[in-house]
Amino acid sequence: MVQNVASVMAELEPEDFHLLSGVEQGMRFSEYVAREKLTDFSRLTAENVDYRLDRCADRGLVERKTIQYEGFKLTFEGYDTLALHTFAERDTIQGVGAPLGVGKESDVYEAQSYKPVALKYHREGYTNFREVMKEREYTADREHVSWLYTARKAAEREYDALETLYPDVSVPQPIDANRHAIVMEKVDGVELSRTKLEPEQVLPVLDLVLDEMQTAYHEGYVHADMSEYNVFVTSDGVVVFDWPQAVPTDHENARELLTRDVDNIVSYFARKYPQQVGDVDHDALADVLASESFESVREFLD
Repeated sequence: MVQNVASVMAELEPEDFHLLSGVEQGMRFSEYVAREKLTDFSRLTAENVDYRLDRCADRGLVERKTIQYEGFKLTFEGYDTLALHTFAERDTIQGVGAPLGVGKESDVYEAQSYKPVALKYHREGYTNFREVMKEREYTADREHVSWLYTARKAAEREYDALETLYPDVSVPQPIDANRHAIVMEKVDGVELSRTKLEPEQVLPVLDLVLDEMQTAYHEGYVHADMSEYNVFVTSDGVVVFDWPQAVPTDHENARELLTRDVDNIVSYFARKYPQQVGDVDHDALADVLASESFESVREFLD
């Protein structure tokens, strides 16, 4: 598990950030950056580079390799530190609190700003990089791709989707983005997968989710990863989150992905609430979401 770097920030000096930025720059060309190249990338003296490398390595922000040559790369903690430093300089956030959710592809923390916000670090590519390269379209055209690039592109894609969709679609309000990290509205709600709906609530909540999917489609995006784990149920309705795999509706597979999203979310409701949600024609429902005015899933129940 990647550790929260907020406690390390106060120990770091400006030259430490220069060193971390230099390693980041060098990783555009190779996984490990040769020690002798870091003087140019960081604009520090060789003596200062040595000192800063030891400080950053002791704090788990860089990793050393000594096979063939002595090289260094950022750990995810190091990359987190650079993003967090930028957010602090912009006065986007003033502090980082407890984790809100930790997964294979992202870590989310509560953060302090003018109001409580969520700080999300993307982790795509860090633990299973080869699989991510196969699955993520935005890595397909690059010969040298690091996990930094993969995670940053995932964050960019999610932030672009949120900026396009908010506020017409019920998604977290985007606030700021840097590198692989996003600051967004903190949603007070319960994940759909952990919600026990009353029988009379089931179809209305499913209708709300489908309505948000339709609005998103007409605003230009398919979520492409819809599930019970990507929806919050709140006192005001539902909020759809986690958009890094979203594709624009002019994508050649957009319609197919919309049908898959419909299948995923309706099938979940049918499994959990079989008395309220029976067989549904998923293709017909997806057709309506893509082209017509959606009224209720009741129209598609057998």
